[in-house]
Amino acid sequence: MRHAVIVGDTRQPAEVHGVHGTRGLTRWACLARRAGLGGGWEAVEWASVPPGGVSGEHLHTRTEEVYVLLGGQGEITLDGRPHPVEAGDAVLTGLGTTHGLRNTGAGNLDWLVIEMPAEPVPGDGPVVRHAVVTDLRRGGPVDPSAVFTGPLRRIEHVRLAPRERAVFRTDGVEHTLFVTAGSGRAATGDVRVPLLPGRGLTLPLGTGAAFTAGLDGLEYVHAELAVPRWSQ
Repeated sequence: MRHAVIVGDTRQPAEVHGVHGTRGLTRWACLARRAGLGGGWEAVEWASVPPGGVSGEHLHTRTEEVYVLLGGQGEITLDGRPHPVEAGDAVLTGLGTTHGLRNTGAGNLDWLVIEMPAEPVPGDGPVVRHAVVTDLRRGGPVDPSAVFTGPLRRIEHVRLAPRERAVFRTDGVEHTLFVTAGSGRAATGDVRVPLLPGRGLTLPLGTGAAFTAGLDGLEYVHAELAVPRWSQ
């Protein structure tokens, strides 16, 4: 097993104006991209808009996407229909679906973005429009295969008790994790990475890591993506 990890952080985000054709400011950070990974990741990103801010409506013609709400309150529009969302909710947006997000709260609206290519629709077959809003903290692990055609296999919100340990292996899969609360440490070989809120870690194929929670416990969002055999 090789020892490698991609570490991203939200402490110094970029400032982006006019995301998806709207006016206003979005704070944005890329946590991982396809480079160095075997799976079909498009990107793992963090975004934030201020009160009244908008991430404009756009159509997914090539990729599938998960939004995990990390803080604040908002309204997600799915194919023209508004749905209230708040911290802890996950929005799974399938191929052929239009979505946009608006901050309706008094503070910043922060969210994690996990985007993957969809499987192509054979021939001239119809694109199935499908999206799901679910409470990730209360509902337990989500199997995205009911919504997505692509490689995402699992998404969940995990709580570790103080000193509790979680081990990740990448046999045929890759993992991305984003810390939402608490503290701890990730270890892979002789590499040690402090775990703090706002930090993301992505584990490439053939690696592994152990998370150990600190004295205040540890919470994180975890997603698992299958890697096809031809790319292993």
